[in-house]
Amino acid sequence: MSSRSGEAPSLRFGQVVIGPPGSGKTTYCLAMQEFLTHLGRKVVVVNMDPANEGLPYKCEVDISELVTLDDVMDGLKLGPNGGLLYCMEYVEANMDWLESKLRRFRDCYFLFDCPGQVELYTHQSSVKNIFSQLSKWNFRLCSVHLVDSHYCADPAKFISVLCTSLSTMLHVELPHVNILSKMDLIEQYGKLAFNLDFYTEVMDLTYLLDHLAADPFFKKFHHLNAKLAEVIQDYSLVSFVSLNVQDKDSMIGVLRAVDKANGYCFGDLEERNLQAMMSAAVGADFQFNTYPFPPAAADSL
Repeated sequence: MSSRSGEAPSLRFGQVVIGPPGSGKTTYCLAMQEFLTHLGRKVVVVNMDPANEGLPYKCEVDISELVTLDDVMDGLKLGPNGGLLYCMEYVEANMDWLESKLRRFRDCYFLFDCPGQVELYTHQSSVKNIFSQLSKWNFRLCSVHLVDSHYCADPAKFISVLCTSLSTMLHVELPHVNILSKMDLIEQYGKLAFNLDFYTEVMDLTYLLDHLAADPFFKKFHHLNAKLAEVIQDYSLVSFVSLNVQDKDSMIGVLRAVDKANGYCFGDLEERNLQAMMSAAVGADFQFNTYPFPPAAADSL
């Protein structure tokens, strides 16, 4: 972010929360805002969705003050998809407005609640360019990609989710954490074909293909599904963290993954020691009980 005094702006850490419609982005932002506030972090939530109405969380910056989807659809006679694309292009063209809003906040942790249209993160470049500009303003961001966990119950849909997640990771070009949301509801969709680790770690997908081949409809697409699985495994980038926003341990697990990804755990905003840095660097579990909690917050939980 530019500084009128000519000094380099201080680092700002945060999350850009993305994912398909209905994946729980706004619920996640509300839960994470409350969770981080309890930890003592000063949290700023930025609504980047011009179609978001009736926000359940305290919103410090709201993109609807600049542009709304309803106004674009009415004024330009566009549908919801085309209107949302136009809105994000409009935001990209007016980044000075966003800069002036964000400049007011110092030493804060940011949550950007983004739109749910998948094309914005796999094909279109406006959101990617907005994230890139935020990085130039010294924001250290992690892309938090939420996917509804019920897709695990359908092998075909899970392969589709893997392809979408991989495409998003490659297009957005940010440190990335994929999350299976609504884990508290997963049992409602039937028994999983494999244990949960198979889906979170994206293990050998040939087992999933064998399961698909048992369905007469998908049997004729076996070669196509095999090639898709081959692409996913060749990149070897996609994995998931499970999330139930009502469970404290689950929230801690997600926050640990995000803090490693955006570098927050290496900063000086909270006390850190060499053991914590090395544990995060090698991907090991942290070997102390209070992370990510400062001592006072840990005692209160």
